[in-house]
Amino acid sequence: MPEFAIGETDFLLDGRPLKILSGALHYFRVHPDLWADRIGKARQMGLNTIETYVPWNAHSPEPGEFDLSGGLDLDRFLRMIAEAGMYAIVRPGPYICAEWANGGLPPWLFRDPEVGVRRYEPRYLAAVREYLNQVYNVVVPHQIDRGGPVLLVQIENEYGAFGNDKRYLAALTEYTREAGITVPLTTVDQPTPEMLEAGSLEGLHRTASFGSRTTERLATLRAHQPTGPLMCSEFWNGWFDHWGAHHHTTSVEESAADLDALLAAGGSVNLYMFHGGTNFGLTNGANDKGVYQPLVTSYDYDAPLDEAGNPTAKYHAFRDVIARYHKVPDSVPPPAQPAPTPTALLRDPVRLLDAPQRWGTWQTYDHLPTFDELSPIPQLVLLRTRITGDKPGVLTFGEVRDRAAVFLDGDHVGTLLREHHDRAIALPRANGELLVLVEDQGRVDYGTRIGEAKGIIDGAVLNGQSLSTWDVMPIDMALVPDLRADSAAVFGPTAGPALLRGEFDLDQPADLFLDTGLWGKGMAWINGFPLGRYWRRGPQRTLYVPSPVVRAGANEIVVLELGTMLEPDVRFVPHPLLGHTEA
Repeated sequence: MPEFAIGETDFLLDGRPLKILSGALHYFRVHPDLWADRIGKARQMGLNTIETYVPWNAHSPEPGEFDLSGGLDLDRFLRMIAEAGMYAIVRPGPYICAEWANGGLPPWLFRDPEVGVRRYEPRYLAAVREYLNQVYNVVVPHQIDRGGPVLLVQIENEYGAFGNDKRYLAALTEYTREAGITVPLTTVDQPTPEMLEAGSLEGLHRTASFGSRTTERLATLRAHQPTGPLMCSEFWNGWFDHWGAHHHTTSVEESAADLDALLAAGGSVNLYMFHGGTNFGLTNGANDKGVYQPLVTSYDYDAPLDEAGNPTAKYHAFRDVIARYHKVPDSVPPPAQPAPTPTALLRDPVRLLDAPQRWGTWQTYDHLPTFDELSPIPQLVLLRTRITGDKPGVLTFGEVRDRAAVFLDGDHVGTLLREHHDRAIALPRANGELLVLVEDQGRVDYGTRIGEAKGIIDGAVLNGQSLSTWDVMPIDMALVPDLRADSAAVFGPTAGPALLRGEFDLDQPADLFLDTGLWGKGMAWINGFPLGRYWRRGPQRTLYVPSPVVRAGANEIVVLELGTMLEPDVRFVPHPLLGHTEA
């Protein structure tokens, strides 16, 4: 079997130097029927390795579960990498950041407030060990010394930006080795002395994450990793977007120059991202450094391969750089072609407030529970209580995480947003049926707010009096697309929350770009597949529809509108519209 090791100056494969030319490709952000296509295009660009995170919360939505089916089939993904003649790097966390909800940590883990976050704490470590054992059951047979593609496994992720608990890192290393991982182990940190020192241990090979000032940052890395190969295991060739901002892009020329400098210095690299993919469903993360900023659905990342898997100018520029140092294949992927543009009309509305019992089951509480007290943990919840009083009132919440639409006797009173630090709303009267629809818009994936609860925090008060009795209805988003209207109706402009559906025809399956510009805020499904969130505020305007999701002939689209929809038209456009840039 092949032998892979870390030498004095290089990675060594059977004793010969190997430069790792890797690209990040998250299997959980790409339709599984398109994995082979994306892997093949990485090889055509001149890469020899695919790197992926492993999202704990996707595989384990509840304790005791570990799902490896469909788009979570890590075993199949690693086999496809091997079949393409490429190597693999696996980064299982348990914390991954990745602009992914909660940085990959499952929210059920923090139902117990005493559980530690990314530190040496017994309850946390017990859950982590169980998770890592499940991951390594898959990864161990795919290691290079067993004839598979996996060269490296990473311990934690940019830990030096969070903490410096060496016992914690040592425990993760111990669990990894005991589970049968024999390939070299790495860590990654931003190249500052403090982070490189805090985020690793002796015996773990330090790598760095950066996207510019290559020479300076390699020098810093070398000072903390005096022997062995230099590697930038997150070469930031793009960036992510959040709602209400602009679409981020990076200079093709500057990124290519920095990559050139890295390869000229003899470094190995992992492009973050080679192909970003999509935060399908409700999987996006968020940032909160004083202002809450949920991430958009697209994870295009301005990567060499765009969200739909098409080569960009950056793809060809990077390929030219790689070709100066290593042989690249002769063929390149074809350019993007315009997508089909069918149309349809949304109709047959199912209004949430007309018959809430169709959407779930009411549960009665003597307090206002957070989402995390419910099981399974939901992302959309309807709250109900009756209020009595003889004058207008002010409804005050402890904290809103993240969006709360308030209704009194079915009339929309207003909406509170976490990003505005909204906590209170005036009611026209203090009597009637009070309904509050609360949405988790994405769990924070970076910093000290990882693991925090969602929903309404610390209860509700009306005119100084606590509202203690609540009916709570968690809405199972997997069942929402199956709700159907009692009678057919053509619909015009509408205010949500309401579910609408339509049908469009295609001659043959193809990638599509759904234009949501005339809709408000909500989620969309095609043929039952959850495309993700849309929001009129932008920057993202189109939702990517992977070709395996659609079929020749009739296709069904379902839309859950939470805001106001200007026109109930379904429009597809030939190219993605990801929003304005800073330029």
